[in-house]
Order: sequence, then structure tokens, then C-alpha cells
Amino acid sequence: MKNNVKTKIMDGNEAAAYIAYKTSEVCAIYPITPSSTMGELCDEWSAGEKKNIFGEIPRVMEMQSEGGAAGAIHGALQGGVLASTFTCSQGLLLMIPNMYKIAGELTPTVFHIAARTLATHALS
Repeated sequence: MKNNVKTKIMDGNEAAAYIAYKTSEVCAIYPITPSSTMGELCDEWSAGEKKNIFGEIPRVMEMQSEGGAAGAIHGALQGGVLASTFTCSQGLLLMIPNMYKIAGELTPTVFHIAARTLATHALS
């Protein structure tokens, strides 16, 4: 019996973007390195009308800030929509107020984080 599994080599950003896109109805993005690739890939797939596992084309919204992306995710989740966002360690700090709201409302979600060190003092 022949194995029909396709293998593809990809980096962590592409792998995270692939899973997020396939399992989301909305992706709220704010491109910030090193997580820019994830949002850009989702935007490219959406523009190319690539469908997710539900047979729909996820809506990708580019926001004005990391806080805006987290707020959009919060709103989408409250509306019953499966939503994802991408950020880096530094951007995650700006999402904390919305993350407290999401957690306090016991709303499940996934934030995809490209890790890097946090800047301190005047380095940010």
C-alpha cells in the first residue's frame, strides 16, 4: 500500500502560520519582526482564496498596533469566531490588557509567538 503523505520542509513561522490559517476564521495581524512572516503568509493565502479546514477563506485584518490586533481577536472571540494572531515577545507585552479580558471571560484562543528577548529600558 502506497503512503500518500506529502512532506514539506518549512521553518517554525510557516508551520505556525499554516496551522493558524487552517483552523481560523479571522486572523488579526500587526507585522512585527520576527513574526511578520506568519501574518504575511496568512494574508497571501487569503488573497489567493486558499480555504481553511472548514471550507472557508479566513479574513485577514491588518491592525494599527499589537493592542489593536489583540482587541480585534477579543471582539471576534466574543462573536463566536475562531481567531488567531501573531506577535513577538515584545509585542506580547502590549497585548496583556486584552489577554486579561480574554482569560477572565474564559474564552479559548491561541496567540502565536515568535520568541526573542525583551528589550529593557531605552533599548525598546
